Amino acid sequence: MEDIDEEGDELLNLSLAIVTNSGGERMKKRKRRDNTSSDFSSSSSEGCEGRIFRLLQMREQMLKLEHKKKRGGGNGNNIYDDIVDELDGKGLQLIRMLLITATAVNENNVSSALENLTELYKSVSLCGDSVQRVVAYFADGLAARLLTRKSPFFDMISKEPTHEEEFVAFTALYRVSPYYQFAHFTANQAIFEAFEKEEDKNNRSLHVIDFDVSYGFQWPSLIQSLSEKGSSGSRISLRITGFGRSLDELRETENRLLSFSKGCRNLVFEFQGLLHGSNLINLRKKRNETIAVNLVFHLNSLNNDIKISDSLKSVHLLNPSIVMLVEQEGSRSPRSFLPRFMESLHYFAAMFDSLDDSLPLESTERLSIEKNHLGKEIKSMLNYDNSMEDRKTEKSTETWKASMENHGFEGVNLSSKSKIQARLLLKIRTHYCPLQFEGDGSNGSSTAAGFRVFERDDGRTLSLGWQDRSLLTVSAWHRHRVS
Repeated sequence: MEDIDEEGDELLNLSLAIVTNSGGERMKKRKRRDNTSSDFSSSSSEGCEGRIFRLLQMREQMLKLEHKKKRGGGNGNNIYDDIVDELDGKGLQLIRMLLITATAVNENNVSSALENLTELYKSVSLCGDSVQRVVAYFADGLAARLLTRKSPFFDMISKEPTHEEEFVAFTALYRVSPYYQFAHFTANQAIFEAFEKEEDKNNRSLHVIDFDVSYGFQWPSLIQSLSEKGSSGSRISLRITGFGRSLDELRETENRLLSFSKGCRNLVFEFQGLLHGSNLINLRKKRNETIAVNLVFHLNSLNNDIKISDSLKSVHLLNPSIVMLVEQEGSRSPRSFLPRFMESLHYFAAMFDSLDDSLPLESTERLSIEKNHLGKEIKSMLNYDNSMEDRKTEKSTETWKASMENHGFEGVNLSSKSKIQARLLLKIRTHYCPLQFEGDGSNGSSTAAGFRVFERDDGRTLSLGWQDRSLLTVSAWHRHRVS
C-alpha cells in the first residue's frame, strides 16, 4: 500500500473528524425522520427488502472479483493489477463513507445505511489494497449488524470459518508477523525470570495458569528455555493449566505440547485442560511452586465488566508470583457502538497494512489471514448482542492499569533482557524501527515505516506498534506488597 503509507493515519484522523463533527446534527435529523426505520417488518418492508436484495447483489459482485483474481493465478499483470489500479487512491473517500454508514447504522437509519453499503460494495475488493480490504470486512460487519441474526441473509454475510480454517489462518499470521510472537516471547521471558527469582524455595517447580491457552503456541519457547536451564540430575517441573473453548481444542493443544516436550529431557511437563468457566478449585497445585498467571488477550475477550472484575479477583486469590497481561489496543474505549467502531477501525487498518511487511497482496496465505482471522474479529466486534450493548460502561473507560491496581496488583518493571529480546525479534523478522520511548521523537516520525517497539510507564510496559499506531501492550504484575 505504498501510495497511502505516508497518509494512512492522516486519512483516518481526517475521516473520523469529519464524521464526529457532523454526526450530531445528522443524528437529530435522522432520528426524527427514521424512528421506525429499523423494523424490517414495517409497512415499508417491501421497499426495504428490495434495497437489501440490491445490497447483496453488489456484495456478490465484489466477491466475484476475488474469484477472478484467484483464477488469474501467477501470470503477472492480470485482473488483480487492474483492480488495484482502478481502486487506488480512494482510501479517504472509502473510509469517510464507511464512517457515515456506521453512523447511520447506529441511528437505526436503515434506508441511508443500505444505500451507503451498496455504494461501498461497488468500490471495495477483498483483493484490492489494504484500505479496500479492511473496508470490505467492516462493510460486512455493518451489514450483518443491520440485518440482525433473525434475518435469513445474516449467515450469508457472517459465515464463520471452520475450525481448520481458523487454525490455518492463525498459524499463518503467527509465522509471518511478529504480532503474537512479540506478546508470547515477552511474557515468557518475564515468567522465566520470576521462576529464577524463587529457585531457592520453589522446588524447581513452575505452574503456569493460562486463562486462554488457545492452540498453545506460546509455550514451546518457555518449555525449551526451562529444559536448557535444567539438567539430568536436577530436572525442572512445568505444569500448564490451560482454559479453552472446547474439549477437542484442549486435547489438540495438550497433544501438541506433550509432543514438543518429549524432546526436552531435563523437564517434567504436565498439562491440565479446563473449559472456560470451570471453577478454579479444580486446579492441581504443588507445595511452594512458583505460580504464574497468563492473561494474554484474555481480558479483551470478556465483554462484561463484572466478568473482568471476577477474573481479576480470582487471579488475586491464587497469590501468583507474576501475572502477565497483554492487551489489544483500542479495547479500552467506551463500549457504545461508534467509539468502539472508530477505535477498531484504527486498529484493524494498521493490522491489514502491517501485512504488507511480509506478504504480497496476491498471497493466498494473506487472504486466509484476512478472511478467517482478522475479518472474523471485525465482524465479532461489530455484532455484540443487546445484552452486551446495554451493560454498564463506567469501567469501560478505565485503563487496564487502573483495573489491575484497583484489584490489588502493582506493576513490575520488565527487564532489560525482555527489551533486548523484543528488539532482536523485530530486527530479525521485519522492517524494524528502533526502540522508542513514549514521547521520544527520535526515529519516530509519523511517516516511519515498519514495526516499532515503544517503552512506556517508566519501563513497566512494552508496546508493539505499526508505524505510529500501537497494536498491543505487554505488562507484568504481582500482588500489591505492603512495605
